[in-house]
Amino acid sequence: MTYSRIDALCALKPNTEWVWTGTDYSGLNWLDSGSPPTEAEIDTELARLNTEYTNKKYQRDRATAYPSIQDQLDMQSWDKKNGTTTWVDAVAKVKSDNPKP
Repeated sequence: MTYSRIDALCALKPNTEWVWTGTDYSGLNWLDSGSPPTEAEIDTELARLNTEYTNKKYQRDRATAYPSIQDQLDMQSWDKKNGTTTWVDAVAKVKSDNPKP
């Protein structure tokens, strides 16, 4: 996924009214009171959003790699009963396979 200038504008100025035709800044028609963000501000926010998304890839990967909550609870129950570390090992493996940047 990559964010667009429209996403950046929504992040910078939520709950405002505007119309954007085309893809460049000249197509922005500001309908709200106050001044619109500059083109540079929109581009900076766009870069920030895309960087944040890229940096959180490990979180998305971990979310799909973890066993289901039901399976994790079952692992914890059996670990307690048997004195094993199945659940801790499973979580540690997901984290080591998908490290934070």
